[in-house]
Order: sequence, then structure tokens, then C-alpha cells
Amino acid sequence: MKTRVSLLFVLVITMFLILASSYGVTRVDSKYRVFCANSKLEVEQRTIEQEKNARGSSVCMLAEFDTLSDAEKYAEEHGGKGSDCKCS
Repeated sequence: MKTRVSLLFVLVITMFLILASSYGVTRVDSKYRVFCANSKLEVEQRTIEQEKNARGSSVCMLAEFDTLSDAEKYAEEHGGKGSDCKCS
């Protein structure tokens, strides 16, 4: 009897975890992006939507990277953070 109760408990917990992972759980976005925002180069972890909410509609994404160092390297190769830029 104890084995059946334990098995049932494990099944209920497993089902709960499956449901929780498929409904309402937001994935963390850990990308680093280089934006042109208001004609200035920026490196951020924000999504394009978050950046537009923060900076206004004059925003475009120039590149996306898995690491901050790669995003900063790209920015440096294009004039550095804060340098002038244009959205195409």
C-alpha cells in the first residue's frame, strides 16, 4: 500500500511540474543585443520591445550575441558604445 501511495505522489508531482513548465513559465532571455537607439549605439540585454518601451520608437537591433564580451566587441568595432549610428 505504501508503494502505491508513494508512486501516486510521484506521479502527481511529475504532472504538476509538466503543467507548470508548459503554462505560464517565462523563459529567461540571456542574449546580449547591440541597438541603435536615438542614433546612439547601445549594448543591452533587453528585447527589442523592451528597448523601444525604454527609448522610444527610434530603435533598431544591429546584432545579437550569447556573451556580453562578443556584443561589446561588436560595438567597439562600430565606434563603441554611445557612438553615432543609423537604423537602415
